[in-house]
Amino acid sequence: MVKAVVGDEAHLKAFEEALSSSSSPPPQAQLGLVVGKLSASSDRALVYSLLPTPPTEAGAPACSLRAAPKPKASKAKAPSSSDATLEFDVDWIAEHARQVSRMLLGGTSVIGIYIWASEASFKATPPAVLSQVIRVVSQACYGSTLSERLLIHISYSPRRWACRICEVASRSLRPCDFKYSKLLASLQTFRCTYNFQIRLTAVRAEPFKKVILKAISHLTEEVQNARALVDGCLFSEDINISTDGPHQVDFLVPFKNAVPIEGASANAFAVLFDDTFFFSSCHESLTLYACTKECSLEGVAGLLSFAGSVSALAYLGPKESISEAISDLKADIITSLRSRLDIILDEADDGSATNVLEQSPSQKVTQVVFHELREPYCFSFPRRVLIPWLGGAYVCDYLQQSETTEDATDRCKEVIPLETAAASSSILEPESAAVCGTLESFWDMVPGARSGGRNRSSRLKDSGCAGQEEDGSRRRQGAGNFNILAALFALLVALIGGVVFTFSAGSNT
Repeated sequence: MVKAVVGDEAHLKAFEEALSSSSSPPPQAQLGLVVGKLSASSDRALVYSLLPTPPTEAGAPACSLRAAPKPKASKAKAPSSSDATLEFDVDWIAEHARQVSRMLLGGTSVIGIYIWASEASFKATPPAVLSQVIRVVSQACYGSTLSERLLIHISYSPRRWACRICEVASRSLRPCDFKYSKLLASLQTFRCTYNFQIRLTAVRAEPFKKVILKAISHLTEEVQNARALVDGCLFSEDINISTDGPHQVDFLVPFKNAVPIEGASANAFAVLFDDTFFFSSCHESLTLYACTKECSLEGVAGLLSFAGSVSALAYLGPKESISEAISDLKADIITSLRSRLDIILDEADDGSATNVLEQSPSQKVTQVVFHELREPYCFSFPRRVLIPWLGGAYVCDYLQQSETTEDATDRCKEVIPLETAAASSSILEPESAAVCGTLESFWDMVPGARSGGRNRSSRLKDSGCAGQEEDGSRRRQGAGNFNILAALFALLVALIGGVVFTFSAGSNT
């Protein structure tokens, strides 16, 4: 239960001064998001930043004043501003929260809302309306598991701050203490690059989204069971690390035995390697291998191998345990994958392209039907980039293959104010471009299906994977030539040995 709220002194006071001096007289009301952390190991909430919700596409504010109804008496005075209540565009506020939460890294999240309004208008607004806005924001955030959220009221008449805690389930509001401290300067950074590969069966009737969500669910279980190395030392509760950073974290995952599924009649085969999908299909009987014991042959359409590399980041506040940073890194890995999937689905829902040739890669891949595929298909997840934000901290965005870091910066500025203009050189790209790797062609392993393999190169060229595929073919060809030479050499040695042995036996006789 949160009993006290601590805000970053330098940033919040500068924000208050900017609000007061932005216009004269001050605007009637403003609403935005509270970004920080609700610590699991203490009863404090940490507030790093306040993000104003931008105007709607029509130019209307997300929060405005609604005047009270005029009295029936003709000579009655006109209603004053003290009679007005706050009115909210809940859907627009929720969309802002969804986009911001997608860009935040581990240990940082949208933990509530703030309202800049007069004391009279804030008190005139029913608590149920305020609680409803907080509840909608909570539901819109990625990975939302918090039972409490903040409501910060910044009053400009009189000028003061007040903080309340909202119970999301009961929608009740209770006051709490608010104080300042130096938070951003004391944050510790933890970094991790997590490589993974998950194999599981795909059912014939399953859509693209459900198949990938099932893979992410299996990966979530794997990540949660992983052990952590912090700066090369196996994590324990009594581990000591230096305050200098950033700290490197590596996750150790127990080995898994492949579970064979014999005699399955599969119609499709799907592979994702280094964030890249490959699809091919066949009507031959084959053996499937999956890394999950939850296997069923009924309705199986193929095998999905979900693999790649995720760069994760987490920030640890003062007086927090290292175990929280590890938990935040694990959550950041899963949230990052879900965010990328949502980006793909959002683009696929854009019906602007009517022609199949004009559709984006996301629009095409979401229309994939597993059991109808007859040739390979290559597809890449968006990759994460890190954009400088506050006091050395970063936020993130995701780039499609055709996008640049400038596109990410422009998107970020729309929802998150940046302290300074982020130069291209200051944006970090911890995840390399998706590569195909060296994989044995599914068609090459199936007798009588060589024609499908010949069609693969043209499809891979469209996805930027042709170069890696050609390198893999050359390596396989070189390996085959080496095996032939080794066999001939072994045969020659055996013949020479036989001749020598026969000659020696004859001489002894």
